[in-house]
Amino acid sequence: MGDQGKGFDTRVIHDGEPRPRLMGSAVVPIFQSTVYEVSGDPDYHQIPYIRLNNLPNHTVLGDKLAALEGAEAGLVTASGMAAITTTLLALFSAGDHLLVHGCLYGGTHSFVHSHLARFGVTVSVIDATDASCWSAALRPQTRGIYVETLSNPLLEVADLPAVVDFARAQGLVSLIDNTFASPVNCRPPSLGFDLSLHSATKYLNGHSDLVAGAVLGGREHVDQVRHTLDHLGGCLDPHAAYMLHRGVRTLGLRVRHQNQSAQVIAEWLEARPEVVAVHYPGLESHPHHQRAKTLLDGGGGVLSFILSGDADRAQRVVDGTQLWLPGPSLGGVESLITRPAATSHRGMSATDRQAAGIGDALIRLAVGIEDPPDLIADLDRAIEAA
Repeated sequence: MGDQGKGFDTRVIHDGEPRPRLMGSAVVPIFQSTVYEVSGDPDYHQIPYIRLNNLPNHTVLGDKLAALEGAEAGLVTASGMAAITTTLLALFSAGDHLLVHGCLYGGTHSFVHSHLARFGVTVSVIDATDASCWSAALRPQTRGIYVETLSNPLLEVADLPAVVDFARAQGLVSLIDNTFASPVNCRPPSLGFDLSLHSATKYLNGHSDLVAGAVLGGREHVDQVRHTLDHLGGCLDPHAAYMLHRGVRTLGLRVRHQNQSAQVIAEWLEARPEVVAVHYPGLESHPHHQRAKTLLDGGGGVLSFILSGDADRAQRVVDGTQLWLPGPSLGGVESLITRPAATSHRGMSATDRQAAGIGDALIRLAVGIEDPPDLIADLDRAIEAA
C-alpha cells in the first residue's frame, strides 16, 4: 500500500514505483525477454517468466493499482474477463454456490450463468441495491457474493457497506467489479471487499488502445488468483503493461473531468422535453443518489437516457452524432454513444433485457475528455434531426 496521506494524483505517479529506480530510469522499461537467469531453488511462481506475471512491468503496475485502492496486493491480467473468470475459477469449485448482481456486464453474465455450471458451481441472482432480499437466497453451499459498483447501463449503485457486512456475517468472499467507478471514485478494498476486479481496458488505461485486467485485494486471495492465472495463461504482455502503466498516470485528471462533464450533460438531458428518463447517480432524481453521494467521489463518466419514440429514433440519434463515436466501450478520452440493446446487451434475450429495464430505445453515453459544450451541441443536433 502507498502513503495514504498524500493526494491521489501524487500517489498515482509515485506509489508502487521501484526504489531505487531501475537503471535510474523514471519509466519502467519494457521487459520483453522470455528467458531469464535462474539461480538457487525458487518457488515455481517466482521463476522470472512472462506467463507467470512476475516481471517488473507486471509487479510494479500491480503494486501501484493496489495502492490506489488501499489493497494489500494487486495483479494484472490479459483482459478484464481474464481477471473475472480466473478469480471465479480460483475461488470456487464444484458444489459451491454464488450470489450475483442481477445486472452484470454481458461477458460476466454469460460466464456465471452458462460456463460456471459446467464446473459444478451454481448461482442465484440478487438485487445488489436491496440487502433485505439476500438472506432468502442463501444456501448451505453459498461461498461468495459478486456485485458491481455501478451497473451497466442503468447506473444502479450497489449497497456496498451492506455487501461487506453480509459477506462477513455469512463467511462469504466478497467480490466487486469496480471498472465503472475506477479508484478515483471508489476504493472497494478500503471499504472491506475481499477482491476488486477491473477491466483495465477502460478508465485505468484511458486511451482505447489495449486490453488488460486487474485483481486487487487481500494478499492471500490475490495469491490464490495469481497461482491459478499462472496455469491458465492469462498473462499481460509486457508492452501492454508498459502502456497501461503510462495511461494510469493520468487517471485522476481524466476521470475527474469525465465526472464533471457527465454531470453537466445529464442535467442538460434531464431538462429536455423529448427525454423520458436519465440514469446518472449524480442526479437528485436517481433512486440511489444519496447512496452515491456517500459512497462515491464522483458519478462516473457513463450515463444513459431514454428518448421519446421508438428504437429507430434512438438509432437515428446514435448515427447522427459527429463527435460521439458509435461504440459500446467506455473510459477512453473519446466520447462514445451506443444503444445497449443492439450492442453490449445484444446477447441477452429481448425478454431478459426488458426485465432488466434495458429497453430498445435506451441510449448509453460514455463521456470522454472533450469540452462539454461541444458534446452537448452535437447531441442537440442529433436529437433535433431524429
